[in-house]
Amino acid sequence: MAHSKIGWKTAAALVISNMIGTGVFTSLGYQISDLKNTTSILLLWSIGGVLALIGAFIYSELASKFKQSGGDYIYLSRTFHPLFGYLSSWISLFVGFSAPISLAALAMGKYLNVFGLELGKEFAIAMIVIVAVFQSFSLNLSSKFQNIFTVLKVGFIIILIALGFYFAPAVEPNAVLFDSTWKNELLLPAFATSLVYVTFAYTGWNSASYIIEEIDRPKRNLPKALFVGVIFVTISYVLLNFVFLKHASSAALEGQENIANISFGNLLGNHVKWVSCFIALQLIATISGYLWIGSRLTQATARENKLWNFMAKENKNRIPVRAIWVHTTISIFLIFSGDFEVIFTYTSFVLQILATLAICTAFFIKRDELTIIKSRFFYVLPAVFLMFSLYICYFVLMQKPKESLFGLGIIALGIILFYVDKRIDSKDIE
Repeated sequence: MAHSKIGWKTAAALVISNMIGTGVFTSLGYQISDLKNTTSILLLWSIGGVLALIGAFIYSELASKFKQSGGDYIYLSRTFHPLFGYLSSWISLFVGFSAPISLAALAMGKYLNVFGLELGKEFAIAMIVIVAVFQSFSLNLSSKFQNIFTVLKVGFIIILIALGFYFAPAVEPNAVLFDSTWKNELLLPAFATSLVYVTFAYTGWNSASYIIEEIDRPKRNLPKALFVGVIFVTISYVLLNFVFLKHASSAALEGQENIANISFGNLLGNHVKWVSCFIALQLIATISGYLWIGSRLTQATARENKLWNFMAKENKNRIPVRAIWVHTTISIFLIFSGDFEVIFTYTSFVLQILATLAICTAFFIKRDELTIIKSRFFYVLPAVFLMFSLYICYFVLMQKPKESLFGLGIIALGIILFYVDKRIDSKDIE
């Protein structure tokens, strides 16, 4: 039986699903505590989009060069050292894919609580398990499930933006502030730490590159999927944040996670329950997207490392079922560990380090291997990304030392496991 492949639309749906999750509906509450100027906040979201677009260009070139599913694992292992590839998979297994699945499932419960249901951790676990079941049978079923919930997600985002712009501000004074203070806010450490929440919200721009072997005509369809996905999400994020600011006061939004409920609650009154319902529903696509991509990255690692080997097994439809259920189990475990903001911060920090390492591999692509930007200008892109990444990581380490050290601890544990894995491998050879 021929192994079916996905087109650019399903690949773009995966990119959009992986990107639009909990980040855009929660980050503003953390940002507005220190940044009051609307220009500063919209600039944050625009910078995040530009970095994601730069990343999409780079990953299109990397995927074209290596032609193998596995994303960061393949690029780092083949370019630097197997240790870096191993670390990328270790980080992705726990932090890159499983943590966002947990956060999305927990956020679903929070948004549905407006119906007085009091949904907690048990509901979050049930949602993850249901999505995992749909992912476990065939690529065709996974694609249909993904596409349906992504269409729902896209339609809902467009309606939210349209409503927000159509109606006059629901509160006076609202949080929209355009004056010259934005120039001073750009120099604040809080601007850099806010960027880490923004880059988390954009996480997933690289997702389609992890499954290049499942994409039909990847040289043409992968860049298309990445660019369409990233551009749509960037425009949506900038407009959504403006709408949130337009319909709520600064004091009401500060430090809050459910900012969409606050803003649209002012605008729609009791009808906000349906906004909450749709936010919860669109998060199903996020859980599905992360589970799909994460399991493929884990499978790529499992093929080459002893400790992970049991996760390489596929079913008759070439679905990595064991990897899917390992991610499911870890996501459930993470639901019982830590506070939402703590998980959010250390996840964002560690993923920024991983993205920085992966983007550095672009400097090793030879000029005659380039397929999109066939000039020396290409190498300016990873340099810009690197500069912003180091700036973000430095300030997060300074401002959030506890969460950052926890993240670095996860990396240290991965280094230990790599050498344990190598020892097991060398004993088997002997």
